[in-house]
Amino acid sequence: MQQITDRKWWQEGIVYQIYPRSFQDTTQNGIGDLQGVIKRLDYIKSLGVDIIWLNPVYESPNDDNGYDISDYRKIMPEFGTMADFDLLLQGMKERGLKLVMDLVVNHTSDEHQWFEASRQSRENPYRDYYHWWPAEKGTPPKRWSYFDVDGTAWKYDEKTDAYYLHYFSVKQPDLNWENPKVREEIQDIMKFWFDKGVDGFRMDVISFISKDTDFPELPKKYEGDFVPFYSEGPKLHEYLNELHQKVLSKYDVMTVGEAPGIGLDKALDFVDAERGELNMFFHFDLMSLDREANEVFLIRKSPWKLSEFKKVHSAWDKVFAEKGWGSMYLNNHDFPRSVSRWGNDSVSHWYNSATMLHTFLLTMRGTPYFYYGEEIGMTNIKFDTISEYRDINTINRYEIIQKEGGDLDAFIENEKSASRDNARTPMQWDATAHSGFSKERPWLKVNDNYQEGINVAAQEADRLSVLHYFRKMVQVRKSNPALIHGDYELLRPEHEEIYAYTRTLGQDRFLVLLSFSTERAKINLDMVVFDTATAIISNASEAEQHQGKTFELVPYQATVYRLR
Repeated sequence: MQQITDRKWWQEGIVYQIYPRSFQDTTQNGIGDLQGVIKRLDYIKSLGVDIIWLNPVYESPNDDNGYDISDYRKIMPEFGTMADFDLLLQGMKERGLKLVMDLVVNHTSDEHQWFEASRQSRENPYRDYYHWWPAEKGTPPKRWSYFDVDGTAWKYDEKTDAYYLHYFSVKQPDLNWENPKVREEIQDIMKFWFDKGVDGFRMDVISFISKDTDFPELPKKYEGDFVPFYSEGPKLHEYLNELHQKVLSKYDVMTVGEAPGIGLDKALDFVDAERGELNMFFHFDLMSLDREANEVFLIRKSPWKLSEFKKVHSAWDKVFAEKGWGSMYLNNHDFPRSVSRWGNDSVSHWYNSATMLHTFLLTMRGTPYFYYGEEIGMTNIKFDTISEYRDINTINRYEIIQKEGGDLDAFIENEKSASRDNARTPMQWDATAHSGFSKERPWLKVNDNYQEGINVAAQEADRLSVLHYFRKMVQVRKSNPALIHGDYELLRPEHEEIYAYTRTLGQDRFLVLLSFSTERAKINLDMVVFDTATAIISNASEAEQHQGKTFELVPYQATVYRLR
């Protein structure tokens, strides 16, 4: 078992992610802002969470909703001013909340002054801040782009007769980390925010920052899935260690890397404390569990198996059992709502599904991350037409299929469960117009079910709501160190209806039972030694109804038992 003598605040904290564009509008322009977050700080504090992860608020032309940064030291005018940011930080400190910002440094906006200078001439001092391929060398070797309608990560730029690299949109050119001046610039940016009092960074696609600048042909062994290749840059760990040595080690901060392409075998290379790189990272094994790659987009693979879900989480828990630390999440700004994806958002199963998933995240080892609205069980919006979407990913893929004469209806149907916009609809505060998010038409449509009890005001008034269960479950985790640091043991891995596991720390033992079934389900746990099992929290009134070591659960039941 991992020793807990050196306890870290970022291990024991609970993270609440805010997508500022969709959280609260105070200027009545349909777009959320920093004053909106300030307005809701008391609510956030009441949830029992400890850390706010704020999606990008830097100056940006918004090609990718702020992940295309044009100035790292300025605030996007739509969100407010630096004075607003300072007030937000002050308000958080007064409430004992910590702030983690997004660090987006694989790429910038093409409107960043570095890139504007870089494209002026081949001799410009900023030329090597980005990756350029001279046209006289011929067409550059194939590289795949996430957001490019032509499927290529190289964009020809006529002014200097050369191509620049962009793993994402054409307006997001990749930075050249091989240039030490670029790394120094990034280190200075981090220091700027840390000196303001920011408590850490979520590091966007950090596993992509190192490139082989010879740009060899893409290896055939990846069979078209080039994300693992992108994550194997030759100097990746050298750069992360340098960031740690020169910046991170000087502050008491938290780092979590977004690490597509990183598997179990390489996990500790990033988060073993002795290596001096990151505190934790987000893996993507769960996010790909129910998806499979089409030539153009990810399509839903249905049904996924609970045994596979268990296998993913159990394997990752084992990796961090002795060293390092993990992260736990079920959705975020890039992935659909958890209750619609991993639970069941039908009227009859929505409550139990939402609370069951809360129970899961808050009883597993690893820092739990909750996405705004998850605490009230917000669901996918499931748009019917492309005109309702705002996400560059969905819009560009629609254009690709349209060009190729593909099945657009099938794509729209797929996006009802897969699109990132499902997770970006405005926060549902109350039952007034636009759910209390704004008095004006929001930048993205509000889910109509805000009028049906999926809003904060309605759930505050109902002691049996999803929101109140969330708060109780948070306190259960915080009151029981075994649920944070204890050993994890999976029970009955083959069971396809119930996820059962124990958490043990010293003499403290807990049994967690989670139903993922639409029907009543039974499980026998003869292998677990205990005399009594006392329910300490449950989303079902029948939690105490079990005989011996056989437990019967109602659909989507979640119960945590203390074992004696």
